[in-house]
Amino acid sequence: MQNLPNLITASRLLLTALLAILLMFEQKTGMAFLCCLLFTIAAASDWVDGYLARRFEAVTTLGKLMDPLADKLLVATALIMLIPLDRLPAWVALVIVSREMMVTGLRGLASSSGIVVSASGLGKIKSTLQYIGLGILIFPLDLLPIPYLHHIGLAVLYVALVLTVWSGLDYFYKLRQVFLVEEKEEL
Repeated sequence: MQNLPNLITASRLLLTALLAILLMFEQKTGMAFLCCLLFTIAAASDWVDGYLARRFEAVTTLGKLMDPLADKLLVATALIMLIPLDRLPAWVALVIVSREMMVTGLRGLASSSGIVVSASGLGKIKSTLQYIGLGILIFPLDLLPIPYLHHIGLAVLYVALVLTVWSGLDYFYKLRQVFLVEEKEEL
């Protein structure tokens, strides 16, 4: 049981790579549905591996490193691959991916200073909304006769965008001592 959460995380990385490849093909109904299914399974595995790691006390150093990385790669892949499909403005992807990279760097810096940074409640809500919005945007638009489905997905992602920026600023504010310590050491 110790390695199961890590195996699930590794499978999310593989699903992300497969998703990137499949999103390069024309997104007719069948292909788009397959992409949506892969994305949904990968996004759900984020919850499953964390639950199993905590439930069976199988938290590992590798898991602490790879789980957030796998999450960010899944989101970044979906964001970037939706741009050429005209389902997402590039600036939205840029803001979200930039925030994820900056927070990852901040967490690494904090970790090297001995400060543990766990995911905040706001960050978890942000991730959930990102997954929902991206899932809707990947879903085949012609499969369900829901008017404005694409707009609903964009609206959810815009709310996630606001939470993404907000939670990023929150991380930087809460960890500002990391920068102050670094500045004093350099003087």
